[in-house]
Amino acid sequence: MKLPIYQLDAFAGKPFAGNPAAVCPLDAWLPDQTMQAIAAENNLAETAFFVGGKGRYLIRWFTPTVEADLCGHATLASGAVVMNSIEPKIGEVRFATRVAGDLSVARDGDLFWLDFPAWPAKPVIVPDGLEQALGAHPAQVLVGKRDYMCVLRNEQAVQSLKPDFAALKRLGKPVIATAPGSNGSGGDGVDFVSRFFAPGHGIDEDPVTGSAHCMLTPYWAQALGKSKMQARQLSARGGELTVELKGERVRIGGRVMPYLEGMIEV
Repeated sequence: MKLPIYQLDAFAGKPFAGNPAAVCPLDAWLPDQTMQAIAAENNLAETAFFVGGKGRYLIRWFTPTVEADLCGHATLASGAVVMNSIEPKIGEVRFATRVAGDLSVARDGDLFWLDFPAWPAKPVIVPDGLEQALGAHPAQVLVGKRDYMCVLRNEQAVQSLKPDFAALKRLGKPVIATAPGSNGSGGDGVDFVSRFFAPGHGIDEDPVTGSAHCMLTPYWAQALGKSKMQARQLSARGGELTVELKGERVRIGGRVMPYLEGMIEV
């Protein structure tokens, strides 16, 4: 059986940046083990599968090792595939999910916008082993729906992290490291920066993590006193995002760069 596949770079300001995602449109769901095997073969942070039509789809995401509850960059890439290649006359795609509720991707010029849930976080006592695994002493540690979030003093502290991934995996949750950017301290850069580590999900460091901004956006909106912000993920590939807090929802905008289109055989 041959299936279409697309690979795109999400939250990328240029080719070969942002976060690569594979997207496989389906006529009907494949067995879970087949989708997991395809994701492992692709060996990208996430492979998205969706079924549906007329602007409404069901979507699922797989890392190389597990099914994910929510993935931002692969949803952004999936919306771009629908609007660029499958239904080019529509400007918004709605995705239903198993766990994360209803999501959408809308086009606005050369940006695609995710509409995701906001995940406010609460301060927590530093978990045993976190500081040693991260290789830093956060000013604050918070926990949200899925992740730990470690707030560091500045952008350089986030950039210079060299985590112990085996130790991070033992914590049982992904870890976000974040700090104010130069806008957050009166400069001309971005409002906040981050990195995202999820070795327990088969991803030591994710290049750009849309879903992490469900937690980052409400935190920095409160800390900086602004609802719309520019963000940068400081991975080796780098990623650029525009985020906006709108009540209990977060809008996450970015560009999508197509890379390849073809067929796979399973």
